[in-house]
Amino acid sequence: MGKKAKITVHPLFQAGEIDKRLFSTFLEPIGTMVNGTMFNPKHPTADEEGFRGDVIEALKVTGMPACRLPGGNFVSGWDWKNSIGPKSERKVALDPAWYQYITNEVGHDEYLHWAEKVGTDAMYTINLGTGDMRDAMAIVEYTNHPDTSWWAEQRIKNGHAEPYGVKTWFLGNEMDGPWQLGSWERDPRGYGIRANEISKLVKWIDPSIETAVCGSSAPFMAHFPEWEEDVLNECYESVDYLSIHHYHIAPPGDLKALLGGSLYYEDFINTEIALCDLVAAKCRTPKKVNISLDEYGSMVRPSRELRPGYGPHNMYADHYRFNPERKYIMHDPDKMPQFQFPGGDMIHALSMASIQLALLRLADRVKIGCMTGGLGALCASNHDHVWRSASFYPFTHFIRYAKGISLNTAVESETFDIPGYIIDDNSQYPTKEGVPYIDAASAWDQDAGRVTIFVINKSETEEYPLTIDATGFEGYSFKEHLEMYTDDWDAKNTFEDPDRIHPVPVVGVIEKDGKISTRVRPLSWNVLILEKGIFQDGDPRAQDVLKA
Repeated sequence: MGKKAKITVHPLFQAGEIDKRLFSTFLEPIGTMVNGTMFNPKHPTADEEGFRGDVIEALKVTGMPACRLPGGNFVSGWDWKNSIGPKSERKVALDPAWYQYITNEVGHDEYLHWAEKVGTDAMYTINLGTGDMRDAMAIVEYTNHPDTSWWAEQRIKNGHAEPYGVKTWFLGNEMDGPWQLGSWERDPRGYGIRANEISKLVKWIDPSIETAVCGSSAPFMAHFPEWEEDVLNECYESVDYLSIHHYHIAPPGDLKALLGGSLYYEDFINTEIALCDLVAAKCRTPKKVNISLDEYGSMVRPSRELRPGYGPHNMYADHYRFNPERKYIMHDPDKMPQFQFPGGDMIHALSMASIQLALLRLADRVKIGCMTGGLGALCASNHDHVWRSASFYPFTHFIRYAKGISLNTAVESETFDIPGYIIDDNSQYPTKEGVPYIDAASAWDQDAGRVTIFVINKSETEEYPLTIDATGFEGYSFKEHLEMYTDDWDAKNTFEDPDRIHPVPVVGVIEKDGKISTRVRPLSWNVLILEKGIFQDGDPRAQDVLKA
């Protein structure tokens, strides 16, 4: 194939409905995520609860739909009851997951207050590691029950008269992991039975809620996918989502492996979808359990020395370690260290956006997606300031434009191969052949009269002429092609230079007979928007537009 590319979308070829939670975030009190970024009473913008106002305002404008909180591995050792009521009476506790002291200055109510201030839906993780069934019942009752009951009265006493109305509850975190406090790794059936009972109980307290049960923490787990099959066999009828996590790793300097990580996500997710449907068939039920990918990320890391003989059970060797030199840390929110992702903004933005493209393509079954580091993508920050990194733009484009129906998006382009590689005993990636340089997904928002095609050019060197065939969308016409591109891969946006990388309109785009001709530059992010003609006879929006 010559150096050109083509994308075809058609209204008859629909993948599935897009849940607004597909482009959400994840928050866990590790290091500065809470202490420093979210909470710093000494910051000039801090409000009466100690939350940074600059962070809240920066996140409010993004339209962030939901945030999973407060963890993470942390939650499996956390007693939420220690974190409510007067702060002077709260208990300082150890967090063995991350070797830190938890002061509980930011507690259960504060997490939910913060979500309200940001204008996002809180999705809550219940401690099913060291917590028990009564803890799970109590936290849902405290959070969502209107009044009269003792726990509801405690919430009212603590200053929140109305129920929080949290609708999405996760039944533990990474319960299959040997690193997890109170892990169920060796007893998936037992965890499935416990999850089933707790899901029943909390839905009897609030029938409007949905629950997510833990599946595998990575496709590299020795027990994947048998573990979640055993779990779902016990709780399929009482839960709504299978919660899975994955962090893709690529070797330094291998951009193809980094940007091709979305393919490994799709393999993982498709296996989990098939497994859910297998259990449904065994249960003789039409119910579909959907997927919640509520932790994900992409990163670069050098390969580690392999340890021959450990085999698939090396997870235990990795995590059954006890280091007498490791000390617990007290994180001072006013001493926030300066951290930035290594490398330039652009490559990191593309690696995460490529995963989000995969989620959009699988929107018929993936309903929740929480980017680890997503809060930083939407609001980059240091001790003093906030700004927009390059990652802000693809993420907010998805939030704004990926609505309605996900369309099956046909791509024709040149391809590349990813040779199989090994990062360590756990992370081993098979060869991928025939990977298109053009990565795309699309959404049809019928209410808004808009079709949006999201495109990444994964080539490091080639600019491609691109044709969009949208002839099936009668009455729609091209509105805009936004492009984010830089030829300096080490460039970063900063508070002092916040617009070094940002999207700009592409000029010279041609539209003829429902086909759009443009170009996509190397390692670029592109958003192409078509809108339904609003000045046709009988269209009620015409007068509104004229008035505007």
